[in-house]
Amino acid sequence: MRPQFLFLLGILHAAVSQQIYDIWATTWDRGSLFTYTNLSPNPINFVSPGAIGSADIVVNDQSTYQTVWGFGASLTDSSAQILNNLKSKNWSNYWSLIGYTFSPTDGANAAGLSYLRVPLGASDFSANLYSYDDTSGDTSFNDFSINAAPSYVFSVISDIQSVNSLLKVHILPWSPPGWMKTTGTMDGGSLSSQYVSIYANYLYKCVQGFASKGITPYAISIQNEPQNSDTTYPTALVSVAQEAQIGTALRSLLNNNGFSGVNIIGYEHNWDDASAYPVQLMQQAADAFAGVAFHCYAGSVDEQNDFHTQYPQKEIYFTECSGVIGSDWWSDIKWYMDNLMIGSITYNSQTALMWNLALDGNGQPVLPSSSSCGGGCRGVLQVNSNGTWSPNQEFYSMAQASKAILPKDSGGPFGQRIGVTVGGSMSWALIVGAYVTGRVSSSDWNRYSLVVLNWADNTNGSWNPQPVQTTIEFRSMQATYTFPVGVTTLWWYATAPSVRAANTTSEYEDDQFVAQAFYRTNGGPTKEGGYLRFQKERT
Repeated sequence: MRPQFLFLLGILHAAVSQQIYDIWATTWDRGSLFTYTNLSPNPINFVSPGAIGSADIVVNDQSTYQTVWGFGASLTDSSAQILNNLKSKNWSNYWSLIGYTFSPTDGANAAGLSYLRVPLGASDFSANLYSYDDTSGDTSFNDFSINAAPSYVFSVISDIQSVNSLLKVHILPWSPPGWMKTTGTMDGGSLSSQYVSIYANYLYKCVQGFASKGITPYAISIQNEPQNSDTTYPTALVSVAQEAQIGTALRSLLNNNGFSGVNIIGYEHNWDDASAYPVQLMQQAADAFAGVAFHCYAGSVDEQNDFHTQYPQKEIYFTECSGVIGSDWWSDIKWYMDNLMIGSITYNSQTALMWNLALDGNGQPVLPSSSSCGGGCRGVLQVNSNGTWSPNQEFYSMAQASKAILPKDSGGPFGQRIGVTVGGSMSWALIVGAYVTGRVSSSDWNRYSLVVLNWADNTNGSWNPQPVQTTIEFRSMQATYTFPVGVTTLWWYATAPSVRAANTTSEYEDDQFVAQAFYRTNGGPTKEGGYLRFQKERT
């Protein structure tokens, strides 16, 4: 067979493979809520390029970036309690919630959330203050007990694992035991310097304790929000030097006792200090930490890059942001997609998590003394006392993003971010993330996914939702789709590229963020409203 014919056959094969059948959508008017559409028998074909649309998405799978481990939330004591109550009240609804939220099965009508953050001891969403060893001066931890946590924390995690074997569990304390602190209480204050090495042993025992429950953590952090001291709920000030010493000691303990695969994640605080605390932490103890984690309550998402440019080989996680009761549904989704589900991933995060997985409609239950939540925190899921439940805007935002990066095959890899830019006269209207998911068999086609926010909902301040006719450019072929105002996830399959560029971690796709800045100054969405007023309260 002549080489020219083989070349033409290869082009034809690529063209046939590049068809869009699968679309998930959540629209601004709630007409679609994580709604699946299969375009068979009339898929969208990639064809020879023509004129571009009002927006033009250019996908570059030769530029590859970080793997995305997934989306999720925190299983606080309150979340576990309210879910356990639902299980008792309405067993069928409980399992419907677990399946819809966590099942990663390819093609399932489910979000496939795959990353769970779990407090070690009490947080501001617990029934009471407790640690795993509240015996003052017990430096040998003879009274340490993982069973100090409510049993339903572990039973709910086990239920989630039964649906999603890919689940990664990330544990961390809101405070050391009170007797290790300058104040003698878990509420506020600082870690006493005399207990720095002792505290590493405490955290090691926490890892052991979770493993004894059949839950080996994927990661552990030293301290939630180490720059925050609030006397109304568990918090603690932990200096960079202290966190570095604890991390170094803990790394040795884990490595020497069968837990070398457990990652240690540093910082766990707001964007606004990205160039200081986490950078200094790496300067002092880079070998101990796999990376750092960020929260949304101060600063802006682009500040993740302040850390990334200095430590490009270190991992970045985005691990906490909370909605507030009473904020606008569509405004929240725009903000979440722009800053978290697409934005934080574009700025090199491997996860994007919200705060409480589940609460009731009033943001309860909450630690009675806590003033952390202002107008009330909203859970990803609302669970009602009558045995019903419903997803909130946080769920739909994460579900749309999660669908793009879940493994296609059993035992296959998670999705990896790839290059994407947006052009055209309405480029400002779209915020886009692009991902490739590899396959177990090299003969199977890769999945290429887009998550697209169309936030063109006004003209010069007047409400005017505008679907955007868009061309999608991929390997010199072109498809056309009109994105409704909302969030759309779609994918197609194509052979792996014959030449793949080396993994790139020192750059980020910033063209679309320039477009965002233009849009915000020309009548587009802004980071304002009840949600960010709540952010400012928590700084």
